[in-house]
Amino acid sequence: MHIGLVGLGKMGGNMRTRLREAGHTVVGYDRNPDLADVASLAELVEALPSPKVVWVMVPAGDPTRSTIAELKELLGEGDLVVDGGNSKYTDDAKNAESLAERGIGFVDCGVSGGVWGLQNGYALMYGGSAENAAKVMPAFEALKPAGTEDGLVHCGSTPGAGHFSKMVHNGIEYAMMQAYAEGWELLDKVDIVDNVPEIFASWRTGTVVRSWLLDLLVDQLRADEHLDKIRGYADDSGEGRWTVEAAIENAVPMPAISASLFARFVSRQEDDHAMKAIAAMRNGFGGHAVISESEA
Repeated sequence: MHIGLVGLGKMGGNMRTRLREAGHTVVGYDRNPDLADVASLAELVEALPSPKVVWVMVPAGDPTRSTIAELKELLGEGDLVVDGGNSKYTDDAKNAESLAERGIGFVDCGVSGGVWGLQNGYALMYGGSAENAAKVMPAFEALKPAGTEDGLVHCGSTPGAGHFSKMVHNGIEYAMMQAYAEGWELLDKVDIVDNVPEIFASWRTGTVVRSWLLDLLVDQLRADEHLDKIRGYADDSGEGRWTVEAAIENAVPMPAISASLFARFVSRQEDDHAMKAIAAMRNGFGGHAVISESEA
C-alpha cells in the first residue's frame, strides 16, 4: 500500500523502515528536513494515491491536534488519518468528529515497542470502525510482530478505544518497573547478597516475574552494577497520570499504579536510588535520555 507518515523520530523513523522492508511505499514528512522525504504536509498528501492514508506520529497534545487540523484541509472524502502517537483518548472523539465533517475517516492506534520495534515489531491497539481500519490493515500487518497472531487488536469501534488501552498498558508498565526497581534497591543495599545482576538474570528463566523489562534491566546492571552513572530521576509521559485519572472517574482502585506514578514525582525532588533502575529500563526499551551524575 501507499501511506504517508508524519513524524520520523525514534519510533516514526523505524516504522517507515519496517513498512518499506515489507514492500510498502512510504512518503515521510518531518519538521527536520534531513529526515523528510517531502518538504511539507501538502507535498506528502499530493504524493499519495486515493484513498489517501496518513499516519501521524508526532508528540501528543497540540502538535498532534494541529497536524490533524492541517490534514483536514488537505484530505478529502474517503481518506483516512491514523493517530499513532500517545494522544489522550479524550482527544480522539473530537478529532474523529472534526475529520468526519469532510468525510475523512479516523483510527486511533496505541503503539508499543519503543526503539526495538524495527527489529521485533510493534504491539498495535487500535480503535475506530472496521471499515476505516481495513484501509490501514496492510500497514498494521507489516508493523506487528511477525509469526504470531498476537500484537494486533481491535480494541473497540469507538474512537479512543485504542489509546485508552495503550494508556492502561503504560500504567501497568509503570507499576512493573517500580516493583523491579524497589527489589533491586533492597538487594543492592544488603551485605548478605552478592552478584545482584546475576540474581536478576536468573529470574529470566522459569520464574513468574520474567519479562522483557527484566531482560532490559539485566543488560543495564551488567554494564553498571550499581547504576552509578545514572541519576535517580524518571520523567513521565502523561499516560500514567491519565490512567490514574480514569481510575478515579470510574471508581476503580489502582493503588500500585498510583504509587508508581507518585514515586516518579518523588524522584524529581531528590536523587532516588530506586529511580536509577527506572531510568535505566526506560533508556533500554525506549531510548529515553538518562541524566548522568556529572550532569546532575
